[in-house]
Amino acid sequence: MIDLRLLREDPDRVRASQRARGEDVALVDSLLSADERRRSSGVRFDELRSEQKSLGKLVSKATPDERIELLKRAEQLKAEVKDAEAAQNEADEETKRLLLQLGNLVHPDVPVGGEEDFVVLETHGTIRDFGAEGFEPKDHLELGEALGAIDVERGAKVSGSRFYYLTGVGALLELALVNAAIAQATEAGFTPMLTPALVRPRAMEGTGFLGQAAENVYHLEKDDYYLVGTSEVPLAAYHMDEILDADKLPLRYAGFSPCFRREAGTYGKDTRGIFRVHQFDKVEMFSYVAPEDAENEHKRLLEWEKQWLTGLELPFQVIDVASGDLGASASRKFDCEAWIPTQGKYRELTSASNCDGFQARRLAVRMRDGKKVQPLATLNGTLCAVPRTIVAILENHQLADGSVRVPEVLRPYLGGRELLEPVAK
Repeated sequence: MIDLRLLREDPDRVRASQRARGEDVALVDSLLSADERRRSSGVRFDELRSEQKSLGKLVSKATPDERIELLKRAEQLKAEVKDAEAAQNEADEETKRLLLQLGNLVHPDVPVGGEEDFVVLETHGTIRDFGAEGFEPKDHLELGEALGAIDVERGAKVSGSRFYYLTGVGALLELALVNAAIAQATEAGFTPMLTPALVRPRAMEGTGFLGQAAENVYHLEKDDYYLVGTSEVPLAAYHMDEILDADKLPLRYAGFSPCFRREAGTYGKDTRGIFRVHQFDKVEMFSYVAPEDAENEHKRLLEWEKQWLTGLELPFQVIDVASGDLGASASRKFDCEAWIPTQGKYRELTSASNCDGFQARRLAVRMRDGKKVQPLATLNGTLCAVPRTIVAILENHQLADGSVRVPEVLRPYLGGRELLEPVAK
């Protein structure tokens, strides 16, 4: 959540952020009104409680006649205090409810607009000219089935659409990607983490996934647990309700977990293959830093993602995501999009988000610097979303005979294998 003091001091900035996101601007005024009621009812409650305490001291010293009047006033005060406390609690709950609906403040450098209004910041690698090489590229599913690596037919039979099996070299390729990604993250100073896939409501709400993203979250109603769509959630909640020493920052974690997404609103999109699925594995980077270091950490996360994609020898571009396409918790987000030959366009593989103090306030994660205690900043960056990375590798590194060249960075994790070759049927 944002700082209420900032809302009071500069409401126009918050309105502009809501407008840039395409969200409800009137929410700002509703929140200001609720906050004013919260503060005024709090003052009223404190005044009545103070009078109540003073009255108690007067009763013992009063004459019999005075005591009768004082006791009458005490009864009135008891009712007034109860009403004032109820009004304070109601205003406080309303303020919290509205505050949780408000997205993070959009960074001033973020391009304003919708999904297609991103700005390309960098382009890396060379897109292959398959025509010049004399063959038409196959898509990842055709390649994966020929390699004995992907089975969507049985995935659908067992679990429904957008589910799949990785088999044979497909399973080995996932394990190679995960191990290589964890190795890179560990080398960069991240602590490897295996995280829970089920979390309580506060963890999901605290990271900002029960607002605009709620439709894509799986909820187990009987047990009131949520299936995570990313290990960002358990990593952000790892230090929930804790105060961290400033001299121990930054804290960096690399989480590996299964991820579950309903993919609501994507009917008809990416239905072929494993690009958009309901369950997948992912390696996620997560950082806790001092607020003043958040922007630099954001750039570092992006550099680690670029290092990863460059090592996989994939052509990709870096985009500055537009304001209307930001998640509720991100103030700014950079995506790395890999070239997918059979689609003829770049598609998102990794992302890096700066959430500054938004998640930390909701989860009560703070830092102590001397005597000062304040919210810190959290950031997250996808290093390897496995299925999409497999899609990009198969399509970009395919050869005319249907085999696929293994990028050098993965070969040590595949027993030195240089090629993935079609299996005999």
